[in-house]
Amino acid sequence: MKLSVTFLILIFVQIHIFAQYNPQYEDNKTPTYYEVINAYKYLADNYKQAQLFVEGKTDIGKPLHLFVLSLDGDFNPATIKKKNKRIVLINNGIHPGESCGIDASLQFATDILSGKLKAKKYLQNTVICIIPVYNVGGALNRGHSRMNQLGPIEHGFRGNGKNLDLNRDFIKCDSENTKSFERIFQKWSPDIFIDTHTSNGADYQYKITLIATQSDKLNPILAKYMDDTLVPYLYKSMKKSNYEMIPYVQTLGRTPDEGIFAFYDSPRYASGYTSLFNTIGFITETHMLKPYKDRVLSTYHFIVNLTGFVNKNYVEIGKIRQKAFKNTVNQSQFTVKWTLDKTKDSTILFKGYEAKYKTSEITGMQRLYYDRSKPYEKQIKYYHHYKAVKTIKKPAYYIIPQAWKRVIERLELNNVQIEQLDRDTVLSVTAYYVDDFSTRNLYENHYLHYDIKTHVKTENIQFYKGDYLVKPNQPTNYYIIATLEPDADDSFFAWNFFDAVLQHKEWISDYIFEETALKILKEHPEIKEKLEKSKEKDVNLAKSHYYQLFFIYQHSEYFEKSYRRYPVYRKELKK
Repeated sequence: MKLSVTFLILIFVQIHIFAQYNPQYEDNKTPTYYEVINAYKYLADNYKQAQLFVEGKTDIGKPLHLFVLSLDGDFNPATIKKKNKRIVLINNGIHPGESCGIDASLQFATDILSGKLKAKKYLQNTVICIIPVYNVGGALNRGHSRMNQLGPIEHGFRGNGKNLDLNRDFIKCDSENTKSFERIFQKWSPDIFIDTHTSNGADYQYKITLIATQSDKLNPILAKYMDDTLVPYLYKSMKKSNYEMIPYVQTLGRTPDEGIFAFYDSPRYASGYTSLFNTIGFITETHMLKPYKDRVLSTYHFIVNLTGFVNKNYVEIGKIRQKAFKNTVNQSQFTVKWTLDKTKDSTILFKGYEAKYKTSEITGMQRLYYDRSKPYEKQIKYYHHYKAVKTIKKPAYYIIPQAWKRVIERLELNNVQIEQLDRDTVLSVTAYYVDDFSTRNLYENHYLHYDIKTHVKTENIQFYKGDYLVKPNQPTNYYIIATLEPDADDSFFAWNFFDAVLQHKEWISDYIFEETALKILKEHPEIKEKLEKSKEKDVNLAKSHYYQLFFIYQHSEYFEKSYRRYPVYRKELKK
């Protein structure tokens, strides 16, 4: 039988491709950073449907790459969107020790281009963007740091070149990696986002679990589609692929038997960040104690199933997202704080192992273990709703003095449209004053504030030519509100961008201030009354001459007005 020249060429190309990419996960290994990039370079060099872009820097000095699969060879996001195609962005190696997505995405790209997967089924109406390795510094720092994980034999480290956990950096944006990611994200504006991980925690029978971005805080029209259509499809299709999923196992107690609850992905996390821009986000979490091959293949099948769904339902997904953006522009109220709603629960079938306790040979104390010889299936409680703690009305605009450049840079990086005052002016605005807050110990190079309490005053404030106006009448409204409202979970204030206003700049000399203080008390008996009441409650104040004088100063007209005044002001909408 004679073989056509075209067929022989196709066979040769496929053999050549597989010679270039040799899957290592079969042997409990994952490729190095350089091997991954070289494999993608080879695919881009040999297929017109693929390109590998350099999209900015990382903290380690190496570039951040983006690999794009486009069936018609169009790699321009503007023209792709004009063709009404959907865009899926897959992020790998944010924690390089959790490397299954790195292998799975490379396998997926190879299978699409080599013809093992039918390209039209996945790329006819969809463009796939893959970040091969996001945390390049962590990937280069190979070793054996994930002691709770069953392989691969060697893997990357969680911290990046600056020793940051990049999955806590999407608002504060301390790393070059994050800046590059956000440029990619804003340029391509993906409809769907996937971030690939491996879990820690309880033991159970599933090879893969799933975090869908918290739907209560997602735009309602997107949340309904995700909850009612997309997520159920993913669970069904993964079961058919022999990789049954369960929601990410975050336990209410020590073990899953006591129930699990949905992960709250605030904007510091990848999927929490992407949801601010009406992108449906998923975090795959393969199980740490399953064979590495199974972890890679379960992630691979998730990518296959999800991209196939998006390609088939591209029209509906596009329409829904357009409506979501329209709603976002016109939306008047935004929730900035959430808490788990324990009044709403459902039950789900859970396949686990019996949790038992035995005496530790090291400490002599009781230790937990899961008995894999005792698998079970039973219904457990699942809490997957969050309720609003604080909702605010958007202002007509925010005013940010130009001194706060780091904030402006991050707004501009995320496509927020900003105007500048063309002259010096005094405006009547709403000013927040910080009454109280708690602060975490050192956390990702910051001292994160939480439980932030404020009050507001209407004041006339002097602004200057070049100060910035930010109007929440744009598609980026969620990001604007989430970062500029001071008591939002991941606001710029929470991440220490405005800590300078929390410190006094002027003080008093008690021997000089004494006569002035007497005059203040005579003219303002209300201050004297406050002082006496405070002395009854505060022993240190009652015993200190200086503190009492400072109290008077603090409640007088002489006290610095900028102290604890949050330097982002609101111009309220006219009623």
